Amino acid sequence: MTLNVGWKDLALISPMLVLFFTSLIPITIKVLRGQREQQPLATLIQALSGLVVALGLLIVMGVIAPGTSAFNNSLLFDSITLWMGGIALLGASAAIILMYENPSTQGEQFSELVFLTLSSCLGMMILVSAVDLLTVFIGLEMMSLSLYLMIGMSHEQKLSKEAAFKYFILGSFASAIFLFGMAYIFGTTGTTNILNFIQQASTLVQTNTLFLFGITFVIIGFCFKVSIAPFHAWTPDVYQGAPTPHSAYMATAIKTVSFAAFLRLIATKSLVGSENLFDVLQWLAVITMLVGNVAAILQNNLKRMLAYSSIAHSGYILVGLITAGVSEDGVFGASSVIFYLLSYSLMTMGAFAIVSIMEKNENSSIMVDDLAGFAKNRPVLALCFSAFMLSLAGLPPFLGFFSKFYLFNAAIGEGLIWLAIWGVINSVISVYYYLRPLVVMYMREGDAEIAPRSLTATTVTLVVSAIFVLVLGVVSGPFLSAVEKSFL
Repeated sequence: MTLNVGWKDLALISPMLVLFFTSLIPITIKVLRGQREQQPLATLIQALSGLVVALGLLIVMGVIAPGTSAFNNSLLFDSITLWMGGIALLGASAAIILMYENPSTQGEQFSELVFLTLSSCLGMMILVSAVDLLTVFIGLEMMSLSLYLMIGMSHEQKLSKEAAFKYFILGSFASAIFLFGMAYIFGTTGTTNILNFIQQASTLVQTNTLFLFGITFVIIGFCFKVSIAPFHAWTPDVYQGAPTPHSAYMATAIKTVSFAAFLRLIATKSLVGSENLFDVLQWLAVITMLVGNVAAILQNNLKRMLAYSSIAHSGYILVGLITAGVSEDGVFGASSVIFYLLSYSLMTMGAFAIVSIMEKNENSSIMVDDLAGFAKNRPVLALCFSAFMLSLAGLPPFLGFFSKFYLFNAAIGEGLIWLAIWGVINSVISVYYYLRPLVVMYMREGDAEIAPRSLTATTVTLVVSAIFVLVLGVVSGPFLSAVEKSFL
């Protein structure tokens, strides 16, 4: 196959090119300065500028060339690319702001950290637009390898190194399983491009056992990446051991683009052709919700609690993916998944930002009990944290309520009533551990205080996230309609 690269292809990947060249600026300046770090604020501005330009170009490409492919149909710039890529870039921007002020990530290696973060963003943009499984793998590995190094670079010397090692080992297993499945798919179809076998997938899973094995292994690889039980065991350890900004980055941007690639695979309608695969995925969604919510109740470490919360939300999102995979056009299911990921990213980023501003040094471990007296000492931040927790629990009138409502409504519309019921039951279970930090904050005496350093950028990020959680809840209907219309 001849690969002809034209100006159109380069124009379509312009957001990726911007991220690549922007990532080189801080480390190039550091080399030219004789390995002396430039002002961290300058590095932050350079990174955020690149991310904003990349987001702007992504929106422009989505408006003027919707549904256009590049590099012989390896990359597709459609609504999934536009919305999920946008969410990921916003999540990356917020995470870099947290890195700028967090004790585990600020300091002598901030330029290298920004380089790795933007490199992982480049991998995310490849992943979110890839429709060829080989390209998916390239994006996945570029994103993951950068992240392994980012976690290991933390100033904290024990837990972060353990987290990086665990993440690397288990991530390598997931990649191997993904490649194994891709080999089966290529062996049976002669192609790794999803667009080439999307029409035959529902038939092939019934008639060709090797193709069914291939799809199953690729799905397992994605389940590792998005923390679907029983492939979730790495998540709480890695989230706890990694610097808090990296945990926020993994829980929002990384999860979003991984689900984007997962959604493209599910859109092949393989679930329609294989009842067994359909049933297994449904049970995995239910088990993931239960494992995440029940385990979160037992946690006192705030980051581990948020890690198990993230697992539970992966179960909710999987319900949306299954809905999109069995519906006739999948538009409402896919739109509800995008809306859910946006709301989840806002809430989770804000919650991790609270943890970040309470960490006094790189070895800090924030417990739920450490929040005692926080509402009295920092009423505005406590109010924002309350909004995040109540929204994650799915209580009205916050954004989280509407995102769950649309997701479960889509499932009910496709006859998946029992999944919606399990989702509601798990939302009720989750209320206990989401309310617990609020009870400690408002009803216990204590001396909880933010860390004694400049936290202006993190505080602004936190407050903006809280405002969006409130405002987007009010305009959730028009917003979801806009997402749906972009698919038509």
